[in-house]
Amino acid sequence: MTAVLGTPITTVTTSADATPLSAQAADYEKLVRSGHTPVDVRSQRKRQADGVLSGALAVDAAELLTRLTPGTPESLRSAHTDARWLLISDDGHEAEWLAWHLQARGIAGAVFVVGGFRALRRAHVAGTISEQELAAISAH
Repeated sequence: MTAVLGTPITTVTTSADATPLSAQAADYEKLVRSGHTPVDVRSQRKRQADGVLSGALAVDAAELLTRLTPGTPESLRSAHTDARWLLISDDGHEAEWLAWHLQARGIAGAVFVVGGFRALRRAHVAGTISEQELAAISAH
């Protein structure tokens, strides 16, 4: 039995300077300083049990693709195709899948931290809080 597919095959090429899909935990602070927005995709329960990642947006993994893809009614205002997202999950696997899907949707600046929050903890990275965020916290 032979199956015939009616959809033509498309070849996708990438340039040598394409954005990588992953980042190492040791590079976290450098990436945040260079403009990447950290996004913690762990569940609320995991954040409560293991600790928060200071300065990161907390977005449920189930909603992440909708929130960070531009042009949907549920998109964050900061969601645009040239955004640089740094995704963090518990062990890195879920964030890898999400970063791949965001890049497939045209958001080339989406990367994930290899090893996730666990790798950040091993590297003694607790996140960063900007002066503006500190001022907002102290005002309340």
